Amino acid sequence: MTTQTRPSERITTEVTSWPGVEAGPGRRGEFAFRVGRRELGHLHGDHAAHFGFPKDVWDELFAEGRIVHHPVFPGRRGPAARRIESDEDVEDVIRLMRDNYDRIVAQHGPPAPV
Repeated sequence: MTTQTRPSERITTEVTSWPGVEAGPGRRGEFAFRVGRRELGHLHGDHAAHFGFPKDVWDELFAEGRIVHHPVFPGRRGPAARRIESDEDVEDVIRLMRDNYDRIVAQHGPPAPV
């Protein structure tokens, strides 16, 4: 990667700038991004991001090569993983989280003001 900032810092800075997004440690050592009780995705250090998608969205993203099966749920549609190895991966992880954010807001309304 060409930047001096760690991938997790870049992702966190961007994703937490969206209204209502909170970030912090999850139950299993991951660093999760949430809107209310709904998770946008989470990071495992600077090397992997995990997400949950509706099956139709998962199918499309998988066909595009943007995600792979989640390592804990091999062969299952919905849970997904994305390696972070380049600046392009960082940007796509942000886009994937934004897609989840937009879907949550569309389905459940904008986050309540803090």
